[in-house]
Amino acid sequence: MKKPLILIVEDDAWLAEQQARVLRQAGYETSFAPHAIAAIEAVDDVHPDVIMLDVLLTGSTAFALLNELQSYGDTGVIPIVLCTNLAADIKLDDVRPYGVKRILDKATMAPDDVVAAVRSVL
Repeated sequence: MKKPLILIVEDDAWLAEQQARVLRQAGYETSFAPHAIAAIEAVDDVHPDVIMLDVLLTGSTAFALLNELQSYGDTGVIPIVLCTNLAADIKLDDVRPYGVKRILDKATMAPDDVVAAVRSVL
């Protein structure tokens, strides 16, 4: 059986590697994109099962990427987990139309929270 693939879109390479390590230990495959343009290319290349998405990315925000993903039928159904320092300012109901299923607060999350969030949206 194919392991679910998680695309981590995060411009902090250290944090992305920590998330990837925890997800791999939990039995997931991971792929990494440091910004929105790379994420769009990666979505086409690897067809992720879940996207872990930072909101404040170098070059653009996650919302540009979310709009792009929602404009296509095949990418619009990929569950999104936002992972952000802005969690307190974002309401899940406001971003749910963009495919966002969970929001993690970078300031308070533990490694197990990343795995639990992915499991909850698959």
